[in-house]
Amino acid sequence: MTNKILYWSPRILGILAVLFMMIFSLDCFGEYNSIGKQLTCFFMHNIPAFICIATIIIAWKWELIGGIIFVAFFIAAGIFFDSFTDNPASLIVIAPFLVTGVLFFVHHWIQSSPRQQ
Repeated sequence: MTNKILYWSPRILGILAVLFMMIFSLDCFGEYNSIGKQLTCFFMHNIPAFICIATIIIAWKWELIGGIIFVAFFIAAGIFFDSFTDNPASLIVIAPFLVTGVLFFVHHWIQSSPRQQ
């Protein structure tokens, strides 16, 4: 039972984090721009979310690589948003990626460790 929870929790958390990121791109849709500009804005805002979706797909098969990418994404976003010095509130947005990466590491470690009987 614990193994199933540990298997599914990083995947679900990763998907929820991506959906949370995609919510911020909904401000592109307004009544003053053409539909082409709105769709371009929506696509440009969701490039990081598309990268995270690709990472979830990779992590589904190779958990160690996915965990490394999620932790690297957390570090890169922390540097980009100055989360570690000037903007600690942005850690709320990017912390799920660190937790997801760590959960992938933990599940990979538990799966690859020899079972003790």
